[in-house]
Amino acid sequence: MSDARKTATAIDALRRGWPIAIAGSDGTLALLPIETADPERLAAFDPDGAAPVLLTAGRAATLKLANQLEAAVPDAPVLVERAPWLDFAAATALADPQFDLRTPLKGPFRAIPVEARDAASAALRLARVGGVLPAFFASKAVTADLTLTPADIDAHEDAARLTIATRARLPVSGAEDTEIVAFRTPEMPGEHVALLIGTPNGQPPLVRLHSECLTGDVLGSLKCDCGPQLDAAIRAIAASGWGILLYLRQEGRGIGLINKLRAYALQDQGFDTVDANTRLGFAVDSRNFAVAARMLDLLGQRSVRLLTNNPEKVAQLETAGIHVVERVPHILPANPHNERYLATKRDRTGHQF
Repeated sequence: MSDARKTATAIDALRRGWPIAIAGSDGTLALLPIETADPERLAAFDPDGAAPVLLTAGRAATLKLANQLEAAVPDAPVLVERAPWLDFAAATALADPQFDLRTPLKGPFRAIPVEARDAASAALRLARVGGVLPAFFASKAVTADLTLTPADIDAHEDAARLTIATRARLPVSGAEDTEIVAFRTPEMPGEHVALLIGTPNGQPPLVRLHSECLTGDVLGSLKCDCGPQLDAAIRAIAASGWGILLYLRQEGRGIGLINKLRAYALQDQGFDTVDANTRLGFAVDSRNFAVAARMLDLLGQRSVRLLTNNPEKVAQLETAGIHVVERVPHILPANPHNERYLATKRDRTGHQF
């Protein structure tokens, strides 16, 4: 039986720099998060200096580590052997690619076999869920006060746990006839919301899945097209007479605000949005649109017209049991700051403009 409450506690521990343990099917790993810990905590966690560093294959590939059989899977686990020069400062440099151009790495580094692969993979998923860098000191010889399982982490993101919390009338700019519906799970720190625009007419609604983007939606960032897409989607749904905008709390394609800003810093160094994510150690897109399917199901909508340029959204909704009767393109003009970003979405992530 999984316990998603343990994952919420573990996320809090990671953000505070405290050790946790994950018991997988092939062994247990104690883990100390590199981003939020410090040298003193490392000394207490691993006084013998033997704990290797757990990274993702995407990050390890950028460090040119050998034996990268899973290099094509950016979020696969890789263990880096502990060496005398691999202290806390060196591990921090390994974990955070923002500093690659200014921090000379001591090396050499050597990848070693990942024995507790189930636990290691779960640890990297937990880092993403918690919004921290996917990098840990990992040990099979150390114990921790909190132990959870991979099933606990999976339960934390289980779309079936989502329920409607409340709803109210909410006139918005571009669509005055609108109702807002809030959804949450018992453990979720943030809520997903839906805007029901217009009046149901017996036809499949025009639906837009919009992932949260603080920089674009609120601050007017020109690096992406999120803000204009949000405004245009509300207007398009209102013009259609009836539809739903799902506002999904999946900032930065699911890696969180802080890691998205780290990706921005890498883009300033010349990397595109895909390479920035993989250098950080994340998948190209970590979003799970099963959440959107669950929201539509709770709203009683099993067939939709989907306003999107992203075929992956169509595929995930269909897999989750929502019938997409039509994909409606959602195309907006580029600006000088987001031209490369839009080209990358077209050329590397399959968006159809």
